[in-house]
Parts: sequence; structure tokens; C-alpha cells
Amino acid sequence: MTTPTLIVEGLQTRFFTRAGVATAVDEVSFTVGRGQVMGLVGESGSGKSMTGYSMLGLVDAPGRVTAGKVLLTQRDGEVLDLLRLAPRALQAVRGNRVAMIFQDPMMTLNPVLRIDTQMIEAVRAHHRVSHRAARERAAAALAKVGIASPHERLLAYPHQFSGGMRQRVAIAIALLNEPDLIIADEPTTALDVTIQGQILAEMQALCRASGTALIWITHDLSVVAGLADTVSVMYAGRIVEQGSVAEVLERPRHPYTRGLIASAPSRNPRGRPLAQIPGMTPSLLALPPGCAFQARCARADAACCASPPLVRLPERQLRCFHPHAPAAPTTA
Repeated sequence: MTTPTLIVEGLQTRFFTRAGVATAVDEVSFTVGRGQVMGLVGESGSGKSMTGYSMLGLVDAPGRVTAGKVLLTQRDGEVLDLLRLAPRALQAVRGNRVAMIFQDPMMTLNPVLRIDTQMIEAVRAHHRVSHRAARERAAAALAKVGIASPHERLLAYPHQFSGGMRQRVAIAIALLNEPDLIIADEPTTALDVTIQGQILAEMQALCRASGTALIWITHDLSVVAGLADTVSVMYAGRIVEQGSVAEVLERPRHPYTRGLIASAPSRNPRGRPLAQIPGMTPSLLALPPGCAFQARCARADAACCASPPLVRLPERQLRCFHPHAPAAPTTA
């Protein structure tokens, strides 16, 4: 077992609106070891991105992190609770020891500044290095993500790049300071398959070589299967199943996890309609009592009106009163 870089315990984020209180992240807990990759998967609106924002103090009003711990162990052994840091101390950690790659690169890049200005500033904000050394580090980061002629491209503005190229620049900025933890929020969505494969391989190699922990937020199970060591499946703000990638994706036990995997086109026989999970994700303002998945689950009964406890099993954890048998096939 690798030394944990990140321990998240009981993370809870709520939005206090006029229509009521919405719990976007509900008692989320997980651990990411040094050099490990954890996939965080689920439908849109399940709370994946909000979990990442909550860890870094990026939740705007009327949202607020109301409970939990986010413990980051740095390479020097110092442990920081990110939720307890003062704003200035947290600012020193973000972009340095913890980096986030957003789905939309324009959330990362300033449209009126050249790429070199933005990348050099990101280095020198946290390290006492010369302008020239920071520039060389920026060029090396661009080369890592497959941008040709990196020294020349540093002189360009964001609007001179395509959407996919801007996303690669955003990924390069996250790699600049060799952080202890990277949170990647679907960063390869805008990239073509070839470049996506190159970046996934580069990110995996980085984690292995440098010991950087990586949380990869996505809805693409095929990416998780090839990239991650562990996977956590979210539904309506809660993690409903987590464990090793091989165990969870090959032998899912939670009905929601099985539904996600069965709906993947690659698993569907030719000529047969795609499998789908019936119904829709419930509103966070009107979650049913007990298991939030019960209205869409064929195995639900009266017991599901109570909140399912966390069940710890070999190789995985899950929240379900009626999990599937361990040897059940994934396409049944």
C-alpha cells in the first residue's frame, strides 16, 4: 500500500438557496496513494466536479463546505488540512502543491496575455527562479503535452490556439510545479483520440515517476479502465461504490455501477438497442428518503427507504442493501 497523498473524510457541500438546501456532496470519503490515479465517475450532476471544487475552496455562494477533512501529505511529510487553511495559505498551495485542470481551458487562460506570460507567472509565483529558468520550464511542459515548437508557441495568445491546443496548454500549466496532487476535471474532452491517448500516457507516466497523485474526473469508463488504479462511482452527491478498477469495472456489485457499464456502446451486441438506466437523476432539492437510486433500481424494496450504510468488502466498499452477487456478469 502506497503512502496516502490525499485523505478525504466525510466531505459535505451544501447550497443554501431560496428553494431549499441542496446537498451537492454528501459524506464523500476516499484515499489516493502517492503515485496512484483515482477515477471519479458518474452521470452529469452526480457531484464529481463539485467534489474537486470543494477540496480546493472553489465553491461560490450560496454554496458552502459544511463538513469534512481534506488531508494532503506533502513530499516533505507535512500534512495540511486544506479545509482549515487561511485564504492566503490555501492560495500558496493551489497551483503549487495541488493543481486543477478545468474542463473549459478558458477558465484557466487569460485571453489578453501571452502564453509565456501566464506560464512564467505560474512558476515564479511559487518558486524563486530566474525569468529564463521559468521560461525553459514552461517550454518543457508544453513539449510534454505534445505541442510542437514550444518556444515559438509561448509567444502566442490563447485565441491563436484551437480549443484542443488550449486544453493542452492548461494541462501543461498544471504540470509546471510538479504538484503532489492533480485534480483533472474531464480535461481531454475537447481533444481528438490520438492526442487524448498521448496525454493519458504522459499523465500516467508522470504519476509513476514523480509520485504525483491524480484524481481523474470523467464520465468515460474506457478512460478510467486504461488510466486509473482505483475508481469511485458517484450518484446524487454520494460515492456508492469504490475499489480497484479491475474489481469494480469487471465485477460491479452496485446496481447503478452495473447500469453505467451496461450502457457503454462497446459492450452492446450489434443491432441491439443500447441498454439504459430508467428514469432521471433526482433533484438535489428533493432527494427521496434513504437510497437516492431507489426509484430507478429494479432491486429496490422497502428497506431502501432507509439510508444504506457503508459496507466494506474485500477489494471494495459500497452503499447498497441489495448488491449483486460477486460473480454476476457485467452485462446481465
